[in-house]
Amino acid sequence: MQVPLYQAKAEFFRMLGHPTRIRVLELLQHGPVPVRDLLADIEIEPSSLSQQLAVLRRAGIVVSTREGSTVTYALAGGDVAELLRAARRILTELLAGRNQLLAELQQTDTSPPPATAADRPSVETGAR
Repeated sequence: MQVPLYQAKAEFFRMLGHPTRIRVLELLQHGPVPVRDLLADIEIEPSSLSQQLAVLRRAGIVVSTREGSTVTYALAGGDVAELLRAARRILTELLAGRNQLLAELQQTDTSPPPATAADRPSVETGAR
């Protein structure tokens, strides 16, 4: 049975849905990086990085090569780098819109607060 495209896309984005994986992909955008450099840049336990790299490798997003004791990772294709750039553009636009809304709210927030019952003068009636 074939998986619907929307489900395959959801699984793809779920696979990307970990901060360490996104950080690894960002670091690999500029070319292959040895694992030791990834560890230095990301500052996590080697076993945690290894797990996240394995997820990316199984998904076909990254590839690894070994030269002696050095393992180096690279993006499997340029489309992933483009996806990360698109995500950055989308987030920039979303945050810019929120900042604009915040500025508008702050400008309109200069009106005095509505009067409360304690602020109103009391009116005493002579009726008993």
